[in-house]
Amino acid sequence: MSKLCEGRVAIVTGGARGIGREYCLMLAENGAKVVVNDLGGDRAGSDGSIGPAQAVVEEIKAMGGEAVANGDNVADFKGAKNMIDQAIDTFGTLDAVVNNAGILRDRMMVNMTEEEWDAVINVHLKGTFAPAHHAAVYWRNKAKESGAPVNARIINTSSVSGIYGNVGQCNYGAAKAGIASFTVITAMELARYGVTCNAIAPVAHTRMTEDLRDFTEEQIARRDPKYVAPIATWLVSEDSKDITGRVFESCGYFFAVAEGWHRGPMTESPSLDPREIGALARKFVTEARPNAGMDGKDRA
Repeated sequence: MSKLCEGRVAIVTGGARGIGREYCLMLAENGAKVVVNDLGGDRAGSDGSIGPAQAVVEEIKAMGGEAVANGDNVADFKGAKNMIDQAIDTFGTLDAVVNNAGILRDRMMVNMTEEEWDAVINVHLKGTFAPAHHAAVYWRNKAKESGAPVNARIINTSSVSGIYGNVGQCNYGAAKAGIASFTVITAMELARYGVTCNAIAPVAHTRMTEDLRDFTEEQIARRDPKYVAPIATWLVSEDSKDITGRVFESCGYFFAVAEGWHRGPMTESPSLDPREIGALARKFVTEARPNAGMDGKDRA
């Protein structure tokens, strides 16, 4: 029996540590050829070295797989193009981009600096768009040349902080909510070329989250990044070609598909009187399902 991702070529951004490293290793175990992208910086995005990415490449080669390191900045438009070109030049094609790179600059909104906002939005949002854009251009041209769909994949990284909300992370949450919407729209736009686009909202114990609060040994074990890798690997495979525009939640506690925004209570006869609209707004909010909390359940 062939491996699930046999011969598939995948780029994983932020692939040197944590969840990204698990993605790279599991993809390689399942036969994929992997471009391990990582700046090698700290969790705030400072400093940098190709060393961490190269270390994962060596792990993959030691298990008999094929991989190459890349140190481009995902939020640099030309760097993102170089990443795509490297995959194609090295392995002859490209089948999937897994946008996983990210940084944290947590702060309460009233204390957040402009730089802290811009840095997080840049890495997460532009750092998702840029690689996806250049890959999509490649796949669109390939589909037009061949006259057939390409069976390619974009897998983005959202977060429960974005789709449900979390205090102290307005920059990170806004970016992750934006990525969820980007995923839905990109799935619509690229379907004609045979490209699917999905997202994963992981819960994992990594250097990004290790000091957010104290965790027990059991909680750390259940938050092992390895629990997130199976859905990413399956989404990269050809088996997932009929699944697109969805956000999956994955961790050692549960696996789920998130349900997006739905229209709630409504009227087809809106008023031009603000007081009447206010009364309707209050009535509708009372009738509507509450927003979800970080556990995905209705807020109390």
